[in-house]
Amino acid sequence: MFIPKLYKSEDLTVMRTIIKENSFALLISSADRIRATHSMMMLNEDDPGNTYIETHILRANPQAKTLKNGDEVLCDFLGAHTYISSSWYDHVNVSTWNYEAVQIYGKVELMNHDELYVHLDKLTSKYESFQQCPMMVKDMGKEFVEKEMKGACGIKIIPTEIFIKQKLSQNRKENDFNNIIVQLEQSDDNARKIAEKMKAIKK
Repeated sequence: MFIPKLYKSEDLTVMRTIIKENSFALLISSADRIRATHSMMMLNEDDPGNTYIETHILRANPQAKTLKNGDEVLCDFLGAHTYISSSWYDHVNVSTWNYEAVQIYGKVELMNHDELYVHLDKLTSKYESFQQCPMMVKDMGKEFVEKEMKGACGIKIIPTEIFIKQKLSQNRKENDFNNIIVQLEQSDDNARKIAEKMKAIKK
């Protein structure tokens, strides 16, 4: 991902937020050909000194069949994003798109049986805990869960490079910047999220 200096962030808190709020991301590999799979991803920070991403995909997926320990992959997270109309400027210019994104290159470590079980338990708990009648892994019965696990390939991605991009109209003068916020606040949820992030970097 190309990141002009103006839009580059090295704030790992920003990275964590983008991943947490946009965890359905792309797993990209190129072992035999370029392959990409949308999958649920989690940032594992149990050991702060060894943070990694964990995910799983179907074993029947051709991408799973090609991945092996040590392979390089790319995890692509797209955060909030929205259209920016050139009509919001006080001068003639081009329209654009504001967005946040994280890309993480890393090395593959395939999960063993126990690691996959723990991963699925954590992932299920994360999303089921908000349900009216949550169905946790422990409620499904170990025999059933282990049967289903046979169709899953658990993957840990150990980061080697992290890129964080916040394109939030930092190149606009104050009057245009403020008007963009006003316009976004009158639009949809994604636009309002960008407005909030623009106000945050303005402080």
